[in-house]
Amino acid sequence: MTVHFIGAGPGAADLLTLRAVRLLRASPVCLYAGTYIGADVLSHCPSEVELVDTQHLDLDQITQLLVEAHSRGLDVARLCSGDPSVFSAVAEQGRRLDRVGVPWDVTPGVPAYAAAAALLSRELTVPEVTQSVVLTRTQHVSTVMPEREALSNFARTQATLVLHLSIRHVRRLATELIEEYGDDCPVAVVSRAEQPEQLVLRGTLSDIADQVEAAQLRQAAVIIVGWALDAEHFAESHLYGDRCRAR
Repeated sequence: MTVHFIGAGPGAADLLTLRAVRLLRASPVCLYAGTYIGADVLSHCPSEVELVDTQHLDLDQITQLLVEAHSRGLDVARLCSGDPSVFSAVAEQGRRLDRVGVPWDVTPGVPAYAAAAALLSRELTVPEVTQSVVLTRTQHVSTVMPEREALSNFARTQATLVLHLSIRHVRRLATELIEEYGDDCPVAVVSRAEQPEQLVLRGTLSDIADQVEAAQLRQAAVIIVGWALDAEHFAESHLYGDRCRAR
């Protein structure tokens, strides 16, 4: 039997992949984080599914549930918000399952930043404005960030920054980023994208903290910083240039 780590996307039931839906329907046990994953996504599970909300469980308790289901001969759907490739703890869980010989696989999902960009109707890489997107987070009472990944180092590149797990520190982050981007740099905050309570805030580094605090956002939000958000004058990409069409 297999543990399936499944990207649940941003929260909309119709933004899961066909593979994700197939695995959910075939798995008699489903573990999910209730903080981020709601009833719409869980509606893909079979009616007799064993549902376990893991938001108050630690990794040892979660691993024990996965191993117990495997010992009963049951496939498990382990839902991850967004996409499992970033900030999902799949690495820690997979390592523990490897140690006890439980097989597992990963099904990708729509990442939070992609859902946010879609709501903003913005491409995060704009020709001759920025061609890079940095996915990162900040550190307070959480996992220590490697010293080389200081936010100031990323800011110097002027790439589009996507900050996860950082909404509680938006004022400190905005102050730090102003030094490299300037206080008029566009910023967007998207909270609970594609869910009924979704909220989109648009501003600059000088005023976004005020907006976030007024909205009382504390979790489940992505911060996007960069000039691609407000780019009006930019070059046509090489892909559609004359030289490519002539080939």
